[in-house]
Amino acid sequence: MMQARASVADFAVHGGRLALARAAFPGRDDWIDLSTGISPWAYPAAIDPLALARLPEPAALAALESAAATVFGSDAADTVAVPGSDIALRLLGQVIAAKAPAVVGPGYSGHVAMWPGARVIAAIDADAHDALVLARPNNPDGAIASRDALAVAAQAMEAKAGWLIIDEAFADAGGAPSLATTGWPATIVLRSFGKFFGLAGLRLGFVVAPPAVAAPLRRLLGDWPLSGPAIAIGTAAYRDHGWQAAQRVRLSHAAAGLAAAIAAAGLAQCGGTSCFALVDTDDSAALFRHLAGQAILTRPFADQPRRLRIGLPADADQLARLAHALRSRSLS
Repeated sequence: MMQARASVADFAVHGGRLALARAAFPGRDDWIDLSTGISPWAYPAAIDPLALARLPEPAALAALESAAATVFGSDAADTVAVPGSDIALRLLGQVIAAKAPAVVGPGYSGHVAMWPGARVIAAIDADAHDALVLARPNNPDGAIASRDALAVAAQAMEAKAGWLIIDEAFADAGGAPSLATTGWPATIVLRSFGKFFGLAGLRLGFVVAPPAVAAPLRRLLGDWPLSGPAIAIGTAAYRDHGWQAAQRVRLSHAAAGLAAAIAAAGLAQCGGTSCFALVDTDDSAALFRHLAGQAILTRPFADQPRRLRIGLPADADQLARLAHALRSRSLS
């Protein structure tokens, strides 16, 4: 049973609250954390001791941005490295003085943090807003917004000196071509490193933006926006195109296995990406508690009581354990 000091709502803020889960559901130490969309297979990072001992060189930061831009299809001059895309959202909220911002939802909660009081809307609508934020693919349902609709929104934003902001945190895994290649006016694209490369703790992301946004963002970030290890590991990872291709295959196969386990348990998958699945059930809170009782952490949503996000198991044993837990839910 869940102890009084924690409720399902405490886990609906974001994934990764494993310490809280251990305290709320004591009894087992072999937890499987499936609460995030982070790949369970990490890039084989190696840290050079000199990267810890010295301040990062500007040339090294530029090399990272160039390597990332090659992968994104963007211009390196417009590609700004940041210590995680989450903090980039908040910084963009300071750079862009929006008077009527809107966030397309349901989606990532960090988007709303950009501007307190931003409207949450259900569809792309640039006419009534001077800043519009959405994820592509969306989190948590994996929906991919229409490229044509976004092109129209970008033109509308340019006409009113507004901004279209597209969060491509899960784009590396595939699903749709990045919009960082378009060069659309009044458009900003965010990219995440940690999810696809399995190194979320490195805190690395990118903002692809025109000079009117990139320049003030760089000033806010200062001379050393990233740690030396983040720069070195990120550069190596983005240059390793072979590993990236293999990672997409791993993620695709794992997503198929996860989908099969969900279907075998009689549950409905209503969305997802190669990094996670979204389940629709009559009582997601009960399913969350059932899985947590078996030391499997997933992600509930306070505003979507029928939905539960399940990340990728790391191996066959974890998948088998999850599949058994899902099948046994009616017995608990």
